[in-house]
Amino acid sequence: MTANPPAAQAESPPPSVDGIEVYIDGTGAETIVMLHGWPDSYRLWDSTVEGLQQDYRCVRFTLPGFDTARPARAMSLAATTALIRRIIDTVSPDRPVTLLLHDWGCIYGFEYAARQPDRVARIVAVDIGDHNSDAYLRALSTQAKLSIVAYQLWLAAAWYIKGPLGNAMTRKMIRALRCPSKPATPGWQQNYPYAMQWFGLLGGFKQAARVDPHCPTLYLYGQRKPFMFHSPAWLEKLAARADCAAQGFDTGHWVMVQQPAAFNAAILSWLVNTPAPDNLLLRNVPSDSPPAILRE
Repeated sequence: MTANPPAAQAESPPPSVDGIEVYIDGTGAETIVMLHGWPDSYRLWDSTVEGLQQDYRCVRFTLPGFDTARPARAMSLAATTALIRRIIDTVSPDRPVTLLLHDWGCIYGFEYAARQPDRVARIVAVDIGDHNSDAYLRALSTQAKLSIVAYQLWLAAAWYIKGPLGNAMTRKMIRALRCPSKPATPGWQQNYPYAMQWFGLLGGFKQAARVDPHCPTLYLYGQRKPFMFHSPAWLEKLAARADCAAQGFDTGHWVMVQQPAAFNAAILSWLVNTPAPDNLLLRNVPSDSPPAILRE
């Protein structure tokens, strides 16, 4: 693990986990673990860490396969959640953590929370909600469904094509989607989750848990998009719980990049007003334990 260059003094990091460098900033008593999505890296959270590290210990890393400077590394859902478990057990062995998730980071983070509920105190999910619910599928218009299929199949195809053409296809889609995070070296290697989604690569996501957070959850989402990644029922469900909340922003998919100050303020306010449960005890949960709620 190495210290993040833009941050202030970081604590001495533990060794890297399975070849994944983990960046730790801040010395707060509570740990926030940040998971990014496509086509990003741990650097997606730079402005978020800047806003949170005075009060919280911020942990982040680049998901396997998303660092295009390294060999391609596609991993199954079970393998990725097991890696997340090992990282969290390394950086916070004695206390549950708060998850801060975006895009594919939400899919992997929700799954980790379902498999290891005692290790997650709170969840902040950004722009991906009940993605695998029947209510979400019903809420999508035909045009929205076609748009999702089109861009995701394009990226899945780029993963299989690989090489310069796969890179060109990936970068063309980044421009088409107006990705504001400006990843340094995007490439076809980052697209394997789409191949999992549509072609069942490495078992796909069919066995993923239905999204149903057991813990306090804050959902932040962009409202300026052609379609949403949540259903109205998801927002209603969160609104009905005293320990959950949802807030929309006048942004696209990358809320933390497009409105960083407002994004950080919303997270800090919610964390202060929604304390982590102090009665969570660590249990001996095997790494291969199935999710509590399996997708039908």
